[in-house]
Amino acid sequence: MISSAAPAQAPDSSSFAPNPHLLRIRDLVYQVAGIFHPDHKLRFLEDRCGRRMKELGLTGLRDYLDCLTVRPNHKAELVALLNETTVGETYFFRNEPQLDALRKIILPRIVEAKSKLPLRHIKIWSAGCSTGEEPYTLAVLLLEESKGLLEGWSFDIQATDLNERSVAYASRGVYGEYSTRNITPQIREKYFVEERGELSVGTLARTRVTIQRLNLLDDSRMTFMKGIDIIFCCNVLIYFDTASKGRVIQHFHNNLLPHGYLFLGHAESLFGINDAFHLIHLPSTTAYGKGDHPQEKPITGNQIERVVKARAKAVGIVISPHGMRASFITLAFEGGADLALVQDAARHKDPRTTRRYQKRRNSLHKNAVDFVWI
Repeated sequence: MISSAAPAQAPDSSSFAPNPHLLRIRDLVYQVAGIFHPDHKLRFLEDRCGRRMKELGLTGLRDYLDCLTVRPNHKAELVALLNETTVGETYFFRNEPQLDALRKIILPRIVEAKSKLPLRHIKIWSAGCSTGEEPYTLAVLLLEESKGLLEGWSFDIQATDLNERSVAYASRGVYGEYSTRNITPQIREKYFVEERGELSVGTLARTRVTIQRLNLLDDSRMTFMKGIDIIFCCNVLIYFDTASKGRVIQHFHNNLLPHGYLFLGHAESLFGINDAFHLIHLPSTTAYGKGDHPQEKPITGNQIERVVKARAKAVGIVISPHGMRASFITLAFEGGADLALVQDAARHKDPRTTRRYQKRRNSLHKNAVDFVWI
């Protein structure tokens, strides 16, 4: 587990004075899970502590801190608090550009890289799987390829999450209308079973997914996640500070096979975090590669504009009639584009974009240190 102290925060006279016991709880969460709540998010942490205190019949943060540190069940209570602070939102077939790139580009490259090996097997890791929609989506996608590209191949998907309740939900594998709204009738019929108005993941896809609770900063357990071809870790690193991100990414690099790939969320980048991976531009999305991959052509201005426009349309952002520059900034803030791509776009299109982004970002998020731009 982490033994280093949480990063120091600059005082902000406009913020409320935090309870010293709340600060100790923040440090404890950071030390155990690498999740740091900056000063502007302390109210969120206090609210989640309040939920647990109400459940336990406690009235003060000092007593709750004792529950997390010295009482006999303190480890179980810490897991319960983490369950409250790491709830994710997801649904089936959420990131179509990534799934298209996986099916059309990444899987063929993996098959080519492993075609001469005696064991034809592909291993994918959904790190931070939340309630399971992502790993089951991947299972369905690979099953659909089993009569074509993956004929004669086997595969398994390891799905992990820090949140105990999410792991239990994913293991149950039953989903409502919101989570399943993007599933086509054909896929529903082949891979799901209807149960009381909900969809249960069928045996064919369910047996390909192994779900377990895992803290990405548990060094001893992370070393056992070996032999991975592809890692999906989308919208997970946003909870971590720079040091914790670097530590997790290094584990990913160690656990990926030489030809492996890493997918992150649209608002996440390895810039300033890890130099061992290299950014790979794919149609409408990006990935990171570990070893020797086909040489990527430099991204052009027209490609940047096409991708940014596609991302903007997907999230309902109107491209500025005065040009693309303001749209890069809007997309970066509203989560419509991959930050690595926007970064490329900014440097390619106009250096002033980067300065404008950084100035606006600093004015809105005084304590934000997640992304470093040049």
